[in-house]
Amino acid sequence: MNTITQKITQHKWLTVLTFMLLSLLLLVFALSVGSEWLSPMTVILHLLGKGTGEYDFVLQTLRLPRVLLAFLVGAALAVSGLILQSIIRNPLGSPDIIGITGGASVGALLFLTFFGGTVSISFLPIAALIGAAAVSVLVYLLSWKNGVAPITLILIGIGVSAAMKAVTTMVIVFSDTVTTSKAYLWMTGSVYGANWTQVYGMLPWVAIFIPLTLLFAKTVQVKLLGDDIATGLGVRVQLQRFLLLFISVALAGSAVAFAGGISFVGLIAPHIARKLVGPSFAALVPLSAIVGGFIVVIADVVARTAFLPLDLPAGVFTAGIGAPFFIYLLLRKSRSGFS
Repeated sequence: MNTITQKITQHKWLTVLTFMLLSLLLLVFALSVGSEWLSPMTVILHLLGKGTGEYDFVLQTLRLPRVLLAFLVGAALAVSGLILQSIIRNPLGSPDIIGITGGASVGALLFLTFFGGTVSISFLPIAALIGAAAVSVLVYLLSWKNGVAPITLILIGIGVSAAMKAVTTMVIVFSDTVTTSKAYLWMTGSVYGANWTQVYGMLPWVAIFIPLTLLFAKTVQVKLLGDDIATGLGVRVQLQRFLLLFISVALAGSAVAFAGGISFVGLIAPHIARKLVGPSFAALVPLSAIVGGFIVVIADVVARTAFLPLDLPAGVFTAGIGAPFFIYLLLRKSRSGFS
């Protein structure tokens, strides 16, 4: 039995390692394609610091920060969704569905409407994070009744998410044309015009909070058995749930702050990862991050190349895939009975 378990564990981590290597190939591919095709060897030589310098501006200034930001944003959204699905024990959990993304969008939109042009745009991510945190606290408080029940959290989250969309629409109606166009781009989600400042701003959130998530791997596995069993085994369920929710908000809020409301990544990526390595949370965290990065990078590559010279928001394509997937999960969940 130990041999079988060991083989299963080795298979999981081999899968994670394989996807890490594939992410390097994706990086080269994403840097190669664009309005002008660059050979993969040219890209590799540039990354190794041995390029001719002919394409330094295209690669170093235009494409590389965009690809890296897309990957970081996708990783953050994916792990945020994984955390929510784990603590809620519901496959429909994701930051955009329970209102975290909506709160961040409202925060950003209010900033653009009332402070745009008077306060530096560099404060926009802070406004988005405040919005995400405020909505998360609201959902948590409304869900509290001698603790937070998972199904109550997700149902209230869906209601609050709808309310955030209504607030967003109302603010847009009363905004000027310039603010409205910025708001729609923000709500859809895009890494257009990404720069190194944004990459460096996003990197600490991913580098700190994703590894921090791994510290909760054992307790998350126990909580999947149910709150009563977890409590009986000594797990402080409500405290752990609050801390994990905080990490999820930090990851989702930072992603929305730097790339807008790219939807459904937090829903899709954990499901794909779970199909590949099973329910092991320790393996799911890095694999979900990589898969989420894959999704956003590929969506952005399609967005900026499929309809040249137009450069569409990546969120258009993630929504096009994610909305049918959400309906499928909803139908499957309704047939098996909500719990």
